[in-house]
Amino acid sequence: MTTLTLPSRREEAWRWSKLDALRALADQPHGTALIADDHFIGLGGPRLVFVDGVLDADRSTPGRVRVEPLDLATDHPLGKQATGPGWRLTLDTDQATDPIEIVHIATGGANHLPARITLGEDAAATIVETYVGAGWSNRLTQITLARSARLMRSVRMLQSSGFISHRDEAQVGEGASLVSIFLGAGGMDCRVDGALHCTGAAAYAEMGGALLTQGEQNQEAAVSLRHDALDGQSHQTWRAVAKDRSTASLAARVEVARGAQKTDGEQSLRGLLLDRTSTINLKPELEIFADDVKCAHGATVGELDRTALFYLTSRGIAPARAKALLTRAFVADALSRIGTEAVRDAFTADADRWLERAL
Repeated sequence: MTTLTLPSRREEAWRWSKLDALRALADQPHGTALIADDHFIGLGGPRLVFVDGVLDADRSTPGRVRVEPLDLATDHPLGKQATGPGWRLTLDTDQATDPIEIVHIATGGANHLPARITLGEDAAATIVETYVGAGWSNRLTQITLARSARLMRSVRMLQSSGFISHRDEAQVGEGASLVSIFLGAGGMDCRVDGALHCTGAAAYAEMGGALLTQGEQNQEAAVSLRHDALDGQSHQTWRAVAKDRSTASLAARVEVARGAQKTDGEQSLRGLLLDRTSTINLKPELEIFADDVKCAHGATVGELDRTALFYLTSRGIAPARAKALLTRAFVADALSRIGTEAVRDAFTADADRWLERAL
């Protein structure tokens, strides 16, 4: 592992980050994995369990996934900590695999894990990742999608404490599709970081999700999405809910290169304050150098609609239940992008459990 050098909050890309606890977490020893629940949704495909970044072979059935040393080059200050043994999925032309489930268990301290996903022409894969436990879980995932390849990723962050840093770097080829949806519904802090590059004509890329915070939590997402070819499409749909003195931050950027005519890019960043002592930061950005594009962004922060609350409570629904129903509808916008019904239902149940604790 390289020396831990953390970015400064004086840098614009890290202005809302709170990384001070990472050094202390990195110095702590790992504990014992006491988590008995396997946390798998049950999709019938390959299963992998990583405990502190190391494969638990007895609880894993990797299928096409290979665990081997990876040397992934990146300039990302947290991502470059993820070196050594990691997991790799490689599918050739026209290949597909049953949905892959990966559970990451942290027992304290720090763990780092690289991953490489390479899909050949017309290949397809679905991957679900779940984080549980406590500590610093740091991930770097590099993705390459060839012509017409399709990848659906769903990541749920349920650690009870600590920090999750998730860096995605992707190259999306001609007619390929990448959809990545994240849910932060645990007690940890987190940073979801993405650099997506649509390199081929008619490429589609989507990265979004929901961050749910309470107490003193700080969760953030920072995604940059670049279009370099004709007829590209992208979506960034993010929802943030903040309670108590917590902070949720969303930064979404779209770059359209000079030759990327007829690009259709959409950003939707919305925040919901459950308490006026909480904070939500939103930062949408568009940088467009082509003149025949359709790009739009929206960013709003507000509180629950008092009229809607009154309507529900006047019909006998308890105030806490009314708040939960409205908040659930607000979050459902982002989770509805998950393509597999069983996965979508599991993520919705995770969000509902968070609401039961928070409201």
